[in-house]
Amino acid sequence: MAFLTLNEVRSKARSNKSFGLESRDTLEEQFNSFNRYKTYDIFLSHAFLDAEAIDGLRVVLEEAGFSVYVDWREDLHLDRGKVTKKTATVIRERMKSCRTLIFAITENSDDSKWMLWELGYFDGLKGKVAVLGLIENSGDSFKGQEFLELYPFVQRYGSILVLDEPFELLEFWIKR
Repeated sequence: MAFLTLNEVRSKARSNKSFGLESRDTLEEQFNSFNRYKTYDIFLSHAFLDAEAIDGLRVVLEEAGFSVYVDWREDLHLDRGKVTKKTATVIRERMKSCRTLIFAITENSDDSKWMLWELGYFDGLKGKVAVLGLIENSGDSFKGQEFLELYPFVQRYGSILVLDEPFELLEFWIKR
C-alpha cells in the first residue's frame, strides 16, 4: 500500500479546468445554486494553504465515485480566516450532511484554525473519521500526530483507495 503524494494531487488539480479558473460571477452562481439539503459521502477537512492539493484530492475522490464537500468550493461566503459562531454553525450543518470525514494532513495542517475542531466534532457526531496523509514522495513514510493513530488511514492499493486497519475498501466503509 502507498500514500498519495502531493505531486499527484497537485497535477490532478492542474488538469482539472475548474481549479483557480472560476470567475467571481461563476463562483457566485455556484453559491446561489447551492442546495443546503444536499448530502455528501465525504467532508474533506484540510488546511486552506493546501488548496491546490486539496482540489486535486477532491478530484481523485470524485473520480473514485464519492461526493465530496470542500468548504471553499461550496460555501463561498465563509471567511476561513475568522473563527465565528456563524461559520461554526454552517460547518456543523455541512458535517451533519456528510457520511464520513477524511482528515487530509500535510505540513500545513498544524496551522489550520479549523481542522482539529472539525475532527473532534465529527468524531463525536458520527464516529466515522479516516486520516489521509499527503506526502512529498512516493517512497516517504507518513507519521502524523500520535492521536491520529486512533483512526484508520486511507491509502492507495493499486488504483483503489482502502483503509489500512481494518483492511477495507474505502467505498464499503463510507457507504455502510
